[in-house]
Amino acid sequence: MSWLPDDDEPDEYDEFDESSIRVRPNPKGNRARTKIRPEHSDAVRGRVLSVDRGRFGVLVRENESDEAIITASRARELGRLGIVTGDLVELVGDTSGADGSLARVVRVDERTTLLRRSADDSDAVERVIVANADQMLIVVAAANPEPRANLIDRYLVAAFDAGLAPILCITKTDVADPSDFLEQFDCFDLEIISGAKDDFPLDALKSLLVGHTTVTVGHSGVGKSTLVNALVPGTDRAVGRVNDVTGRGRHTSSSTVCLRVRDANGDPGWIIDTPGVRSFGLGHVNPENILRSFANYAIPAATLPPEADGIPLTEAHDWEIVDRIEAGELGDSGKSRLESLQKIITTLAK
Repeated sequence: MSWLPDDDEPDEYDEFDESSIRVRPNPKGNRARTKIRPEHSDAVRGRVLSVDRGRFGVLVRENESDEAIITASRARELGRLGIVTGDLVELVGDTSGADGSLARVVRVDERTTLLRRSADDSDAVERVIVANADQMLIVVAAANPEPRANLIDRYLVAAFDAGLAPILCITKTDVADPSDFLEQFDCFDLEIISGAKDDFPLDALKSLLVGHTTVTVGHSGVGKSTLVNALVPGTDRAVGRVNDVTGRGRHTSSSTVCLRVRDANGDPGWIIDTPGVRSFGLGHVNPENILRSFANYAIPAATLPPEADGIPLTEAHDWEIVDRIEAGELGDSGKSRLESLQKIITTLAK
């Protein structure tokens, strides 16, 4: 005997049949959800120049006759992907640049570099400062505020970690002679440029910036914004003063902005001005990379210690780097820089 009910006999569950129920459509969701996103084949490429509370200033049609700086928001399909100054993006919507127009960023190109910092060395949460820079301009005042070698070491570590070529820029040389301070960095093959406020070699600096995207970093009050205003005529970055009592600079620039620099021939480069900081956390940096980066920028010694056996410092093991520097391969400045970097490594290893 079959346990299935006869089709002619009423089923005791017929009263629960839902086939005749009329479902009222949701007026807010009539279209079926799909994971297929539009291709945005007509998207326009642009360079992010500024970020302000969810709005982005983006340069589109760069170097063309109809070049324009437009305002854009982030498209929903990007999710939580952060957009930072220096990003190269693709946009749809109104890219005319007319008053009141708003475009949408729908794609962010793969970044070549990322400069990051954390709140402190124990904080592994990183904050991305800029994207796609290839140089770091470390701005230091010869005095007022006093230069801090250990802060420069931190900038150098961040530059090495991000793959940026460092340039050391000394301002206010009319206030103090930076020669003794710079001796601490004799062990490095660094590009160094210096000058007084009213007699700074701007043309020489511009020649270093052309063809590159350079991010500026430095202690508050060292003159970064003054330098940027001089490099880019018409720029009005806020300029502060140093407290006469504490010797500390006042935070003036509160945002990161990307500006175009041109040399005497009209050739362009990009400089990204960042707010001044009094500390630079390196919680995101892998300590194992610090000594290696240090060795990559060290000036090779004319004569190697016997322990080196002709091996370049860049090819030595970490412990060999330490032994050879302590043996005098990089002179007194090399020893002092090694000591500073070892303190950073010790802090990061905790």
